[in-house]
Amino acid sequence: MRLTRKIRILYAGLSRVTGGESLPLSCRNDNAISPLVGVILMIAVTLLLALIVLLMMNIQLPAWNPDKGIPEIFTITAIESTDEITGHLNFDSRVILLHTGSVDYKNNNLKARFFRNGQPVSCSIITMNGHDFISTSHFGVQWMGGSGCSGMTWTRGERICIDFSDGTFHPGEQVQVDIIDKEKDVVMSRHTYLCK
Repeated sequence: MRLTRKIRILYAGLSRVTGGESLPLSCRNDNAISPLVGVILMIAVTLLLALIVLLMMNIQLPAWNPDKGIPEIFTITAIESTDEITGHLNFDSRVILLHTGSVDYKNNNLKARFFRNGQPVSCSIITMNGHDFISTSHFGVQWMGGSGCSGMTWTRGERICIDFSDGTFHPGEQVQVDIIDKEKDVVMSRHTYLCK
């Protein structure tokens, strides 16, 4: 009984708004929530479920460089300035790179380009494969080592150490590394690090 009374009151209110004319049945909306709100809620629920699935799968999405749109798959974790044997400060310039992505890469298909304060560093690293690196003409770099360059692939969590000529990098300098896919000839990873 109460429901029909409420409907009559609602209908009377609509009659006043429409000037006494009754609304056609196709224009009446008896729903409590509008379709637009329903669509927005469905999109929000879908996005939330997708995020939960990604978190459950433990997929690490690469960080993106907002300026260039190039991901940071290979990052500089440290630049060592002391001699590895004596421990004396000699600006040894050993760069440690870490694979933070989720895909394994053939290291012989990768090459590196380094920049110091926006200017190219005078060096040649035409492969990230340690065995192949030995036979290349690699000026500006003394040696390369680590688990990321020892096999055929550079896997997530593996590191590569590149020992540049002493004095290449100094504290306070901005060091950028571009890792390039040699087959596609595109920069696939870019990371910038402040030398300490």
